[in-house]
Amino acid sequence: MSDKAPKRIHERGGIDAEIEGAEYFEKRQLEGGVAGWLLLAGLGVAYVISGDFAGWNFGLGEGGWGGLLLATAVMAIMYLFMVLGLAELSSTISTTGGGYAFARRAMGPWGGFLTGTAILIEYAIAPAAIANFIGAYVESLTGFDVGWVVFLVFYAVFVGLHLWGVGEALRLMFVITAIAVVALVVFVGAAIPKFDASNLTDIPATDAFGASAFLPFGLVGIWAALPYAIWFFLAVEGVPLAAEESKDPARDMPKGIIGAMLTLIVFAFVILLVAPGAAGAQYLMESGNPLVEALEAPEAWGGQNLVSQFINLVGLLGLIASFFSIIYAYSRQTFALSRAGYLPRFLSLTGKRKTPYVALIVPGIIGFVMAVLNQGDLLILVAVFGATISYIMMTLSHIILRYKEPELARPYRTPGGVVTTGIACALAVVALIAGFLVDTRVVTITAIVYAVAIAYFGLYSRHHIVASAPEEEFALIESSESELH
Repeated sequence: MSDKAPKRIHERGGIDAEIEGAEYFEKRQLEGGVAGWLLLAGLGVAYVISGDFAGWNFGLGEGGWGGLLLATAVMAIMYLFMVLGLAELSSTISTTGGGYAFARRAMGPWGGFLTGTAILIEYAIAPAAIANFIGAYVESLTGFDVGWVVFLVFYAVFVGLHLWGVGEALRLMFVITAIAVVALVVFVGAAIPKFDASNLTDIPATDAFGASAFLPFGLVGIWAALPYAIWFFLAVEGVPLAAEESKDPARDMPKGIIGAMLTLIVFAFVILLVAPGAAGAQYLMESGNPLVEALEAPEAWGGQNLVSQFINLVGLLGLIASFFSIIYAYSRQTFALSRAGYLPRFLSLTGKRKTPYVALIVPGIIGFVMAVLNQGDLLILVAVFGATISYIMMTLSHIILRYKEPELARPYRTPGGVVTTGIACALAVVALIAGFLVDTRVVTITAIVYAVAIAYFGLYSRHHIVASAPEEEFALIESSESELH
């Protein structure tokens, strides 16, 4: 069976699918068996670790330290409970599609497409936001504002490294992440001697309802700080995207993603306590490189010092780790959606080294353009908005599949079952609404992207789904069984 003459089948809901042959998939192969659970855990931490170095501190300007602390606690619960659900789903449905594959199986093609699109919004925009913070760190380190040149160099280098090969990229990513973790430990050691609890509440209280020294922007500040609390954990859910490249997905995926999540929770609360405690919450709430400025603040060490320079240099690796790893994530999500026909199929082509080169380059160009806009705080909100939509869809997928397919083999089962993911889903809805409070532009940007994507899917790609793609095989079996009855 050739690519040119696929067999067509018809599913319910106006979905037309095609069964592609071996030739189609020979051009779309990933390298399997390169990642064990420890490398997967490292990937999960790498996705997120930049959130400890920059971005979270904007939440201080929305909720004060108390508001951001409470927001972080709520989001830590949401992420942990969601990750427990994803551990089950990824051990059961082990394909590169990740969240799209889970939602596809639970809610059909439209559910899979809407979830996959939300994830792509998150993963295409997040590296652009991180690139802005990388620029701020480079400027702090060199004293020169080189702007878009930094963005171009970083996109070119790290997309290039992924083109080199997945095994090499993941191992390099693990090393970079380990060094970044060392930088966090050094920072904490240097900041603790300057810790003063009064610095945490130095933002003057406003006249908002419920305002106090602990909550200077009132109760609504907790809600407004949620998107920035998410930055401490954003993208850990991308671990399942490595399923087809892992050694034993059923066993390694749960251990990897849960291990990463527990590590990130510890980092989040330590950084949130120590950095504002050393420098003052008000001093850090608009900083582009808060850990460096926390050490150089008048309340701390009072100027540039050896440790702050070390944190600036090595801390740049923390930003690079997330930048590097989320490029991996957007390429695999693009690859999976394209391989299954939801996006243009040329995006899933792989090269001699079995890397999806088109899926690496095209979103990279889009991200570079977004980075040049130099709106890091806005880009965070757009990425978070896309993420929270996907969180709602993925937790719903877990709940639906528990009821829809109770006999499905589940190598790992979520503690608490649908209650756990139900709580995560409810908190994700709260976080989604919080995006409106900070900047309504995020809704406009997301709506435009969704409108274009939905138009493409509704008018074209839903009539050209690749039924023999791994994420789609279940629908083909289900369709065939319904025809027999």
